[in-house]
Amino acid sequence: MARARSLLPAFAALLMAPFLMGQAEPILIPEVSQSRIEVRQGFTGADLLLYGAVIDPRGANSGREFDIAVVLKGPAEPIRLREKERIAGVWMNAGANDFRSAPSFFAIASSRPIEEIVDPLTAAIYELGTEFIQLSPTGQIEPEEQARFSKGLVEMRERLGLYKQNPQGVRISEGVLYQARIALPSNVTTGQYTAETFAIADGRVLASATAEIEVVKVGLEGSVVYASQEWSLFYGLGAIALSLGMGWIAGQAFSKL
Repeated sequence: MARARSLLPAFAALLMAPFLMGQAEPILIPEVSQSRIEVRQGFTGADLLLYGAVIDPRGANSGREFDIAVVLKGPAEPIRLREKERIAGVWMNAGANDFRSAPSFFAIASSRPIEEIVDPLTAAIYELGTEFIQLSPTGQIEPEEQARFSKGLVEMRERLGLYKQNPQGVRISEGVLYQARIALPSNVTTGQYTAETFAIADGRVLASATAEIEVVKVGLEGSVVYASQEWSLFYGLGAIALSLGMGWIAGQAFSKL
């Protein structure tokens, strides 16, 4: 069943091929194994299969060979990164930098190392690598210091498993079908994720296509998150009342000791 499903994009592309013969650029048809991932208590992560087909309207004998790169990004979020220095034997905050929008998750898988597929400028335009993530720093900061903070943020999230790259993570079959696996760790942020697939040949990105994945919390945790967002005033008042109640109960218990 899974094998039959994985061939559906190729069959659809082959049916469309007669109508695309006048087009020079390749056609990408992306699919994902899960368009919705539910995060429950005890969530240990998820393994996403991103697959599809790349069709060359010039025909199978055109001699053009494609590389595939798949970039999976989580919702962007603002973040403040602090730098610590050892001063008089004590670790203290020595500087900070704010980023307006850093992806909460970033993973790239490609059929070959990116440096063998495109030049650095093209990689930077399409964010084909963790070193090319557009982090949008704010405020006045020297370029060298900005680069240091950006590198520090990437390295920190790489250690957490939130930023990753796999230079041989895409497998291409018969020059048409491709598939890649990207693991989502247990500490992922909920929200809308985008999986963008790029077809590359001769150092140029010739086609791209996007699929979306929704990561949501369900169960008790999901209910709490939903309540905090939809009824924030009542949620806040309830939290205050709960804290006061717990404090009163603790006070009564200790007064009897």
